[in-house]
Amino acid sequence: MADSRFFSNAGPFSIEQLAEMTGAKATGADVAHRSFLDVCPLDQASATDVSFLDNNKYKSDFLKSAAGLCIVRPEFAATAPDGMALLLTADPYTAYALVASAFYPATYRDAMISPRATIQATAKIGENCSIAPGVHIAAQVVIGDNCVIGANTDISQGCEIGSGAMIGSNVSIQCSRIGRSVIVHPGARIGQDGFGFAPGAQGHRKVPQLGRVLIGNDVEIGANTTIDRGTGPDTRIGDGTKIDNLVQIGHNVEIGQHCFIVAHVGISGSTKIGNFTMIGGQVGIAGHLQIGSGVKIAAQSGLMRDVGDGQTVGGSPAQPMKVWLREIAMVQKMAKKKR
Repeated sequence: MADSRFFSNAGPFSIEQLAEMTGAKATGADVAHRSFLDVCPLDQASATDVSFLDNNKYKSDFLKSAAGLCIVRPEFAATAPDGMALLLTADPYTAYALVASAFYPATYRDAMISPRATIQATAKIGENCSIAPGVHIAAQVVIGDNCVIGANTDISQGCEIGSGAMIGSNVSIQCSRIGRSVIVHPGARIGQDGFGFAPGAQGHRKVPQLGRVLIGNDVEIGANTTIDRGTGPDTRIGDGTKIDNLVQIGHNVEIGQHCFIVAHVGISGSTKIGNFTMIGGQVGIAGHLQIGSGVKIAAQSGLMRDVGDGQTVGGSPAQPMKVWLREIAMVQKMAKKKR
């Protein structure tokens, strides 16, 4: 059970309610007369809890689980423990996300602007916003309705933030336009100078960074992630893209819609990334590359070349996944012979 000091439980829910919200088919023990109090992992769940199985690695936990209700794919129905009700769906993880969100809906602070926040007279603040102590909102900033701005966040002159945004504490935002329903976690830095210098024998001349950061709707930006503004062209993040903690996005980078970018990724300037691309943890991407849509880049890869639509690559330097795995197998085989 989640700690009630931090999370508020909205249950119980009947199995019929859960089936309706997920589109799953309810089946199993005494389906019509059961309700559930919470969500819980398979190995900790009790008869009043909902759990799920999506990864086959946890099948043994499923077989032993005491969960009263489990969300699973149809092929697991025959092996469910006695007394367990089921919600059958082709996508258990998404269904679980819906169920968990019902039990623990996002909570918003009461609409209140702290007297200890500093808001310039020309800034425009929407209705029902919560602005915490220590926030600084500069001149000509526009913030939409129903936004939450965390403590000690600084929003620089002329920035725009769409409705329903949740901006964490200690965030800095400059030269940026941010869409609706965006989540920015604490410590993120958005819109600062890109790393632009003209090198020379007498020293390195700083190049003015005159672009912006343009962030679409429903984007999530992790804690301590940095997104540099463009040199002249803008840095762009497409709708629905999810960026993890500690990611560095250089100037002029363009990222498409609904991408996943995992922690510790570094994307060098002017690289363009298509839609629905997935980038694993600690990937390094060189500048000025063209990366297509639907690409998958394995963790800890070093990408130095363009990648076409739908390709899966890995290694350093990154190459097609089958080639990389074949080379690893060959090296291991050679090392084994030497021993």
